[in-house]
Amino acid sequence: MKLAIMSYTFSRQGWKKNGRFDLEGMCRLANELKITGADIVTTHGLPPSEIKRVLADYGIAPACYTFGVALNFATTAERIAGVDSVKAGVDIAVEIGAPLIMAITGGEPEIPRDVSRRQYIRGLQESAAFARQAGIVMTIENFPGADSPFVVSSDVLEAIREVPGLKLTYDNGNVLLGGEDPAVSFKRCAAHVVHAHFKDWVLVEPDKGREGLDGRRYESALIGEGIVPHRACLAAMKQADYKGYIDIEYENNKYPPDEATRQAAHYLHDLMRAL
Repeated sequence: MKLAIMSYTFSRQGWKKNGRFDLEGMCRLANELKITGADIVTTHGLPPSEIKRVLADYGIAPACYTFGVALNFATTAERIAGVDSVKAGVDIAVEIGAPLIMAITGGEPEIPRDVSRRQYIRGLQESAAFARQAGIVMTIENFPGADSPFVVSSDVLEAIREVPGLKLTYDNGNVLLGGEDPAVSFKRCAAHVVHAHFKDWVLVEPDKGREGLDGRRYESALIGEGIVPHRACLAAMKQADYKGYIDIEYENNKYPPDEATRQAAHYLHDLMRAL
């Protein structure tokens, strides 16, 4: 197991220098923290060739390329633009040297989650050949929310059964919002996990935060300051001999992204050393 820095953690708080996403600043922090991989979540307006060069300059592996896809539609014709976006994402992954892509598959409040799941699966089936032909592994994640089509292990395993070559980016925090024990969820999906996100949540009052599939409401927290059982997750991953990357993901604003990543990296490195 090894840690990856996540550009989304930085971009969501406006991490810029001279008006551009500060990829070099993020990479310097990764070097400081002995983090060896980076998950690039969209290009942030940077040319893929520049992303590849900067990561190489700092000795950081492009662990994954992540982007949203518009596939939650009933017909093939409606999904064409989304399928084209997957093809474009595959091309970017090839250019930056990432072995994986992750398609962000959020739900829609007006669409039942089982209907969304079927529509996404059809879209992923229509897209899978592009990734396979390019030698890129396509993944989805456990995505949070009461309307999300892929939250718990049974959701993602349904897609994996039906989409050739599809794998899982396991998100230990998002699984929790489905009411499933994150360590148990990993064990159920371990054979298909090729990447991971770690994050944390705290429970909040009914009128706050994000609604989970389990009916409770959650707010994002720094890894180690919430209720996600990270030690148990890491133990399950070690038992399964997981050797991939674990992204440090942070979606709150209590800490700036560099400080959040620094604290979370120290916390996770300590847990991994203790296993």
